[in-house]
Amino acid sequence: MESSGKAVSCVPAAFLLLHLGLISSMAQQHEFQTGLAGGEVTLNCTGILPDSKLPRDTVVHWKYYDTPLWYMEKGRSWKKPAFNADRFGIKMQYKQLWVRNLKLSDAGIYTCEYGTHKVRTSLRIFELTISSDGHFLQNEALELILMQNSSSPLPDLRITLLDSNNNRVTPELQNKSRQKYIMNLKKLEAMDSGTWVCQVHSDSPLIDQNIPFAVMVLGFQNPDSERKYATVDSSVILSWHLNTQKIKWKEGFTGQVNWKPQESANPHELLDFNITAQGQLHEIKKSNNFLFEIPERKPESTIEVKLPKVHFNHAGQYQCQLEYQGRRTQSKIELVVMKVSAKPVGPLSREANMTLTCQVSGPLHPNSYLSWERVNGTKMDIKNSKHNEVKLEVNISVAGLWSCHLMEGSDRKISLHYHVEEAAVWTNYVIIGASVGGSLLVFALGCLCIISNISRQRRRQRAKRMAQARRYLQENKTCQCQQLATELNHLKTVPLWEFLTPKNSHITAALSQPVFLTNISYHLLDTKLDLFQWFLILLTVSKTDRTHNSDCNANLFSTSGTAFAAAPGPKNQQYLQLSSSFC
Repeated sequence: MESSGKAVSCVPAAFLLLHLGLISSMAQQHEFQTGLAGGEVTLNCTGILPDSKLPRDTVVHWKYYDTPLWYMEKGRSWKKPAFNADRFGIKMQYKQLWVRNLKLSDAGIYTCEYGTHKVRTSLRIFELTISSDGHFLQNEALELILMQNSSSPLPDLRITLLDSNNNRVTPELQNKSRQKYIMNLKKLEAMDSGTWVCQVHSDSPLIDQNIPFAVMVLGFQNPDSERKYATVDSSVILSWHLNTQKIKWKEGFTGQVNWKPQESANPHELLDFNITAQGQLHEIKKSNNFLFEIPERKPESTIEVKLPKVHFNHAGQYQCQLEYQGRRTQSKIELVVMKVSAKPVGPLSREANMTLTCQVSGPLHPNSYLSWERVNGTKMDIKNSKHNEVKLEVNISVAGLWSCHLMEGSDRKISLHYHVEEAAVWTNYVIIGASVGGSLLVFALGCLCIISNISRQRRRQRAKRMAQARRYLQENKTCQCQQLATELNHLKTVPLWEFLTPKNSHITAALSQPVFLTNISYHLLDTKLDLFQWFLILLTVSKTDRTHNSDCNANLFSTSGTAFAAAPGPKNQQYLQLSSSFC
């Protein structure tokens, strides 16, 4: 009986211990909560009654570890020195502790005590730091630093990034420690602007935390590099569309547009621009030598350069560059210009050939080539260049409309037409006539040159003989010839029919005197008599006494022969022969 009594008495004791254990477990609760640096968190005092139902003699304490933060007793509350009113607060309805502007150092254990209850909350803090304060330029790298702090051992985290389009992105993990994770994401694009999410996961303890952060990428809606095609003498507009309005960029920045004819050439600055924080665009033209315009009407947040008349040497790279806080990004447009020419220029004659040349500025895509074809022609009228060649020539003999195409694979990028006219039939005759006439003209000019040369030589010979005669007569003349010279000078005013009249017999008598006949020839050369009058004088002199005047007559006839020889014409040659016979 004693033994059974003892057994019965042990049962109430076991129930009592179990009851006390349940009471103890209910009195102390342990909770886990996560906060983000810069954010806020509310820590609950679980199980406490609302303020309206809470007995007035209830005592409530909030502690950070063992450091008192806040105390309430009999409806009155006190803030301890560690309680920073700017960052801590109490929500009186349920005596919740509210912490804002969280710091990494705020992690730890917070305890709420009321009556016999004690609620312990373990606060874990994550801090995510974004490089450049979340403001990036196109093609820059994004760096993220994730740090965690907790009172419990730090777990190994799994981190995933979601971009603004909710696409999963795998960053490059540079540093991995349980307290600090450094991640890099290279070459941000303008379309990456928006809200990103950093997902943090852990199995023990169970963590599934999403950390949103903003990314703003200033750049171009154009691609980094693009090609634009134009033909000579056409107009083209080069445009760069900024994404400032789309991302609501609120910072001022500057930029410029440059042109380089070749990759290795020095850039030529075309214009400067700046955009204010209010989004106002101001442009300043820098080059006056380059023929371009800045369109007045254009879309908002757009930089444009217009070439009203494209030249072949306008080809090259046009770069638009943005600058923000000493960092730069750029977008370039490669302008490819095409030109065609013909040799010879003009209508194409029958059975003639013409060379058409098509040329584009390089460099080109490796899969690009040029192609000549005649519109509405046959396959025989098509000629292609090799890949990546920038010049193609074709010899044609058929008139019509010819087209040069720049092909990139099967894609036609640009075309330029050249119309070859067929020469009319009368045009062929004109060309033949002009050729024959030109040949005859050249022949006539050659003959004229030959005749002129012969005449020049003859004049030189006559001048030489006259100079010899003058020199000889000047050595033998006498002053007695002056009277006869006067008479002979009178002869140039005497008509031919009066020369043989009796009133001129004194001239004949004077001529018959030996003293005058000695050197008369010199003066006769200066009288400029008609050649026929010369002949009559010689005829008269020949009738004089040849015995007394033989020497003088010989001199006279010799000089007169020289004079006749100096005068061209068949009659003068006859007079010369007659005068020689008299002598």
